[in-house]
Amino acid sequence: MLWAALLLESHPGATPTHDDEQLRGLATWALQWSPRVAITEEAVVIEVEASLRLFGGRTRLRERIRIEGAELGLAIAAWAPTSLAALAFARAGHEDGLSRPLEVALDAMPLEVLSAVGAHHHTLARIGCKTLGDVRRLPRGGVSRRFGKELLGALDQAYGIKREVHRWETIPETFSARLELMSRVDLAPALAFSSRRLLAQMCGWLAARHAGVNAFTLHWLHDSMRSKEAGPGGALTVRTGEFTRNLEHLWRLLNENLNKTTLLAAVGEISLTADHVEPLEERSASLLPDTVRQGQSLREVLERIAARIGPENVLRPVMTEDHRIEWAQVWKPAEEKQPRQTSAIETPQPTWMLPSPLRLAVKKERPQYQGTLQMLIGPHRVESGWWDRMGEPGAETTKHVERDYYVALSEHAGPLWIFLERRGDDLAWYLHGIFA
Repeated sequence: MLWAALLLESHPGATPTHDDEQLRGLATWALQWSPRVAITEEAVVIEVEASLRLFGGRTRLRERIRIEGAELGLAIAAWAPTSLAALAFARAGHEDGLSRPLEVALDAMPLEVLSAVGAHHHTLARIGCKTLGDVRRLPRGGVSRRFGKELLGALDQAYGIKREVHRWETIPETFSARLELMSRVDLAPALAFSSRRLLAQMCGWLAARHAGVNAFTLHWLHDSMRSKEAGPGGALTVRTGEFTRNLEHLWRLLNENLNKTTLLAAVGEISLTADHVEPLEERSASLLPDTVRQGQSLREVLERIAARIGPENVLRPVMTEDHRIEWAQVWKPAEEKQPRQTSAIETPQPTWMLPSPLRLAVKKERPQYQGTLQMLIGPHRVESGWWDRMGEPGAETTKHVERDYYVALSEHAGPLWIFLERRGDDLAWYLHGIFA
């Protein structure tokens, strides 16, 4: 077996409720590494033997837990063949409990690293016991009668002689985490630092559920000395274009939104909820790991820009079902999810469109552009838009078109996209686009 014991940083003055919430948040985050997670006294223990292959081996898993756990205030992660031994090494400040035989390593540990032994520290010290090895060398019968069976049971479990029993944590159906701030905050951007810890918890919860989020809300409570006009608190909802559990991206979006937020009073407590969660199906187009792509995707960059300057100022082209080429594309906010559509026109489309059609000269009923044009493809008739009013409502001018489109070849200009205007009494030819 391989166990990890996680200890959080201690904060002077923190309330027991605060410490308990932080510990449960760490346990929820740890469920992404293994379903066997338990809270033992002031630590979270994880049985990770079955998860090593999934996360790339012992070394890589230890490094990920150490780095990613730092976001939640992880002070130390110790490793050992049993959970109590891992907890003992963590309390002693030793991360590696695997480099030496377990008995040798534990025998040298002080009495305080195991709670059941440390409770009798003064009595054991008076009879000359300074380490766990000294206690193990005492007669078991005498130890049991003098100190109770709990002491021997804890020793046997730590050394792997007796089976350990844990109450496993389960993954909550919904995510909600609370954090009591160490000091009052007056400016909204200052909430970003503390909010990152809650976001890290949420991303761990999402990873354990193999899910992603596209909306989450940061809530805050005002200080008790607030004015009546300030109210009890406030909230900020952040949305993403796609479901994700990328901590860096979610934190950047939250930071951008907090920069535009004003607090009505000092804040002493924050909480985070995941509003819209769905299973996240991760796909790869390659048989090999994606180690080439680095940095942020275009979608993530656009979401950050929209959060900074407003979604109405970040637009993208969207295809529409319209045969009129001028109106086959509209501009909509980039963060809006649009259905995938294809152009309604099936004939070849030009690479460049002219700002407005250019009327062509005609010679012997054949259009001219740097010489006589040779028709290659066509006609493709477009007759549409009689219902589409131009300008103010009630205007008589419409966007109605009646055109026959052709792909024509110019001896000097190459392939061109032209049309014959059929509206009105006089027929006219126009150049509308140029092919690359």
